[in-house]
Amino acid sequence: MLPLVLGVIVLNFTLIHIAPGDVATVLAGEDASPEYVQALRERFGLNRPIYEQLGIYISSVLRGDLGYSFANRSPVISSIFERVPATVLLICSSMLFSISLGILFGVYASKRPYSKLDNAITIGSLLGYSVPNFWLGMMLMLLFALTLRLLPVQGMFTVGVEMSDFERIIDVAQHLVLPVLVLGTSQLALYARLTRASMLEVLDQDYITTAKAKGCNERSVTFDHALKNALLPTVTMIGLNLGFVLTGATLTETVFAWPGIGRLMYDSIFRRDYPVLMGIFIIISVSVIFASLLTDIVYAYLDPRIRYE
Repeated sequence: MLPLVLGVIVLNFTLIHIAPGDVATVLAGEDASPEYVQALRERFGLNRPIYEQLGIYISSVLRGDLGYSFANRSPVISSIFERVPATVLLICSSMLFSISLGILFGVYASKRPYSKLDNAITIGSLLGYSVPNFWLGMMLMLLFALTLRLLPVQGMFTVGVEMSDFERIIDVAQHLVLPVLVLGTSQLALYARLTRASMLEVLDQDYITTAKAKGCNERSVTFDHALKNALLPTVTMIGLNLGFVLTGATLTETVFAWPGIGRLMYDSIFRRDYPVLMGIFIIISVSVIFASLLTDIVYAYLDPRIRYE
């Protein structure tokens, strides 16, 4: 993990700093004097060579210091972690939605291959996987928020309204529906297709025929015998897709004005807030690495042969 994280830090730092644009000019404004712009460069160390800035940044990260936000005038850690709860709520809800329904759809599609239900799930999966997140988000806003007026348009909760704790939970849940649908649709389609293909392969194995011959009911054969082995490719994809979910959350949070890390990253790009961007990239990279570790652990639980080895 440590060499991988170090490589991510160096790569992100280099790519961000060679990008066109001047942070000091953005912070100072178009009408600022050259002296003031130069003073900002000296204050934030932007006038030093890039290799020297990189060395200082790596030593700071190793001490747990991700730097100081140029735009927010606050430590990067505090700027990021105050957005973490909103992003965790969105990602966990979307993954619960996509994983549970995707696996369920895949199982039922595999039980009757090439039936009307299977064809409907297949076509719906292809459409769901192909539709861009931002376009789907705007279409859902037009339908459910502006036309039917059933769900709120943007934000995480209603501002300026007195509510009890229970009413606040309901309000957040209503604001969460559309972002979860947008973020989870493409992943749901992928898991449904992958589970269906794995189930079709497993259902042809000899031990499934043996279980049926022993008199096991259809539900036991499907969920206790077949699904546990068919889930291995799906579990791998879930772990690998965490990075794509976090990337998709950036677009989703931007469309729905969801106050999470993705929206912070979007704003930081336009503000040229390098420390916040690099801090977010480090957190995302570490999250993906831990997701890979968790995937290996779940793999060993699902397949005892791996645990024995």
